[in-house]
Parts: sequence; structure tokens; C-alpha cells
Amino acid sequence: MGGNPFAGEAVLVLDGERHLLKLTLGALAELEMAMEADSIVAMVARFETGAFSARDVVRLLLAGLRGGGWRGDAARLLEADIEGGPVEATRVAASLLGRAFALPQA
Repeated sequence: MGGNPFAGEAVLVLDGERHLLKLTLGALAELEMAMEADSIVAMVARFETGAFSARDVVRLLLAGLRGGGWRGDAARLLEADIEGGPVEATRVAASLLGRAFALPQA
């Protein structure tokens, strides 16, 4: 997976280039609005219950990429070749969301 899980980071490879993803507070607020979720808990519940859409995955990845410093936009992400395809994109998105709220374990 890559990234520092204790810092809430994940890694996604777009067009052969490794990118760090991180959900900053600003990225989470943007994500909450984009997903039209009432709360962060509601966003997490979508992924935990499998009630997420492909749009949710794209929005989550985009927020994480922006939180990691990526300057691309949704159109660029949609056109990118994601290493591992849709399955890897979904796995990274769910992991990123989980890592954003996980407590470090000793």
C-alpha cells in the first residue's frame, strides 16, 4: 500500500507515477460536501456497508490526492491509468478513509 499509516497516508500510482494521498481537514470538508454526507460518520458508513458509488471513490481519491499536494483535477483523475485498476482504486480509497480516523497502535 505504501504511505505512512500513522499519518493517515496512502499511495496511488497514476500513469506510472507514485502519488501520496492524505485526508487533511480541508480535504475532508470538501469531501463531505461533494458526497452530500451529513457527517464524516455517514461517509465512513458508506464504505463500511458497501453502499458507496464509483463517484464516491473518485471524490475520495481526489480529496486525498489534493491533501497530498497533487494539483490535478477530477477530469485528469478520470483519464488517468490507475495501477491495479478499479479494484485498487477502491481499496486505496477505503484504506485512506480508514487511516484518517485510525488511532496509532503501539
